[in-house]
Amino acid sequence: MRITSLDIRCCRLERAVISGDAMRDGITQDGLEFLVYTINTEDGLAASMFGFAGRSALGSGHLAAASLRPFLVGREALDREAAWHDWRVADRWWHHLPIYLYGPVDCCLWLLGASAADQPLWRYIGGAREEIPVYASSMVLADIAAYQDEVLAVRDAGFKAYKIHPPGRSFEEDLEIHRAVRNAVGPGFDLMSDPVAAHSLEEAIRLGRELESLGYLWLEEPLPDENFSALRELTRRLDMPVVGTEVIAKHPYSVAECIASRVVDAVRADVSWTGGVTGALKTARLAEAFHMNCELHTTIFHPLELVNLHLCGAVRNNSYFELLWPVPQFEFGLDEPLPIDNGMARMPTGKGLGIELDWALIDDCTIAEL
Repeated sequence: MRITSLDIRCCRLERAVISGDAMRDGITQDGLEFLVYTINTEDGLAASMFGFAGRSALGSGHLAAASLRPFLVGREALDREAAWHDWRVADRWWHHLPIYLYGPVDCCLWLLGASAADQPLWRYIGGAREEIPVYASSMVLADIAAYQDEVLAVRDAGFKAYKIHPPGRSFEEDLEIHRAVRNAVGPGFDLMSDPVAAHSLEEAIRLGRELESLGYLWLEEPLPDENFSALRELTRRLDMPVVGTEVIAKHPYSVAECIASRVVDAVRADVSWTGGVTGALKTARLAEAFHMNCELHTTIFHPLELVNLHLCGAVRNNSYFELLWPVPQFEFGLDEPLPIDNGMARMPTGKGLGIELDWALIDDCTIAEL
């Protein structure tokens, strides 16, 4: 199954899909941008996957084409492990690509293998479970009332938990939002907090203690992921789990110290920013060896979310499947919706990805083919 080509489409979805400060400026006036990778093999097989592109699909696409195409063409597609290690060396020497560019390529390699084996990806990796509860992850909303309304909508839709991305305009406002959301939904419904590196250590301790009293499930990335010493102190001071590491490059090696010396109580990984299925699986297995959870991080785009779901079906040390809310704003890229019913996501049964990509939408969104 030798690779003959890597095709990359640069895409822009021109309808507004992000609200609330554009999730800290993730959308431009021209729309939400993404990549679509396709790996073709000499025996006529192909696999495709969406890719994160930051603010520029053209910029990211040209980087990926210049570095990844010559690296991949001619390789055996089933030698995923060799490619992953070889890319780690090559990237260190000269390429230094953003953390999100290799992951979709690795996903394509896994999908080629799973499809050839006539197995759904999660079972090809090594099936662990057939379903997992789903939590909704907020955007940055306008005010306290908006968060209260949203958590009630999430609960009424059958989702099993809700995670707040507070605005970060002021520490006191963020505190009030967390209190108001708990008051709105009452006890017995799982809540999480992700301030996205907004606080000082002292503020994070204060926030964590407040969340403990409110019964929140975890506190995620209140400090920058690379601030190991402060995170370790926060983890020591709080009883509730502190979660982090989603934006640290070079998993699993870069997070090994976080796991071994308990910088955080649980790590984060995903198939987009963590080196694909291979990288995320390595991080999850490493965490498992230390009796630590690896909570899988949303990949934003539903085709990548579906690969993340397959990974959820192949590991045990992840408690939820994360999905951005409101779901319809991000529900594009697949021929049919993600397999979620009453807040439970079930593993696909078809071979490979299990759901086809929406090529009509991809064609409409394509601004360049590289």
